[in-house]
Amino acid sequence: MSDDRRFGKSSAPGSKAPKGSKASSPPAGSKGLPPPEPPGVLPGQALAEDELTLRPQSFDEFIGQKKVVENLRVYIEAARNRDEALDHILFSGPPGLGKTTLGHIVAHEIGTEFLSTSGPVLEKPADLAGILTKLGKFDVLFIDEIHRVNVAVEEYLYSAMEDYSIDILIDQGPHARSIKIDVPPFTLIGATTREGLLTTPFRARFGVLEKLDFYRPEELLEVIRRSAKILKIDVDDPAAEIIARRSRGTPREANRYLRRIRDLAQVRSHGRITVELAVEGLRMLGIDDSGLDAMDRRILRTLIRHGGGPLGLKTIAVSVGETEDTIEDVYEPYLIQQAFLKKTPRGRVAARRAFEHLEASAEWEHDGDQLRLFKKEGHSPP
Repeated sequence: MSDDRRFGKSSAPGSKAPKGSKASSPPAGSKGLPPPEPPGVLPGQALAEDELTLRPQSFDEFIGQKKVVENLRVYIEAARNRDEALDHILFSGPPGLGKTTLGHIVAHEIGTEFLSTSGPVLEKPADLAGILTKLGKFDVLFIDEIHRVNVAVEEYLYSAMEDYSIDILIDQGPHARSIKIDVPPFTLIGATTREGLLTTPFRARFGVLEKLDFYRPEELLEVIRRSAKILKIDVDDPAAEIIARRSRGTPREANRYLRRIRDLAQVRSHGRITVELAVEGLRMLGIDDSGLDAMDRRILRTLIRHGGGPLGLKTIAVSVGETEDTIEDVYEPYLIQQAFLKKTPRGRVAARRAFEHLEASAEWEHDGDQLRLFKKEGHSPP
């Protein structure tokens, strides 16, 4: 079996069939057709071409999260020596830090298939049964947003994780009966941005709990250099450092900024990314010197216009036109980590740095109302 098939990888978009061959689909009902995939399983999930090339394929290629990688190497080697399935793993942390990538790498290092799905897709126990019965020995089942798994499905996962078996209820009423189905030993890898939403019994069944942290600027600089080399982008070191400092501690953002600035470089400077071009590109994206984007500044500005807080999450969401979950999962972690925002029992409060930053960035945004914010009484930093 080829690596591409074993690890659920699809061919890169745009690839052509060998010369002389015809790309045709077998007719419906043909015996050559593969069996339908269980609901929610994405073994051949199509990824953008950049994602296919930029995603690390081994621990040696993976940058950052050194403690997590070191632990995983030990656990995988120990499981291999005992000829056992790797214990179930839960990755938690903000979006874009590499949870899915680490799941792919774990399957690659073990040498088994990687099947991917997401929590909201698993609506019924039957969906889960179809997935589990498809697994092979020591395969990896990756569930993204695992905190959103249906409660009924979660209860079926308990026995699958502990005993490698599931009980399926057949029929209803007086004719109902339970059938036990054994599944091969497998490894469940869950990824979540909100670990606290997992029930205690569910969380306790994961033998490995790893929390991913934001990246340091020097680690993001390595990520940008690697991505620039793969994508054949000519970028000056000072320009790469600027992009790294403003990437919110997230590799996904660093790669996104790099690709968009590459577009600008191809139009303005024959493909070379200089300091001036990096600054201009980030400005076009609305990214300021501290890595805050327009929505970050709107959140802070809303707090300041309400006297610096405390302000409830619902009020902030309505004011900025964004959902509460998005604010809590995407924007708040970085704002809190960078000391722009504080969470208190009474609500969100703008920290002193938020006042200083928005006052300094008022000219950057060409917003005259910004300057007046800080001259009104009652809007001094807490």
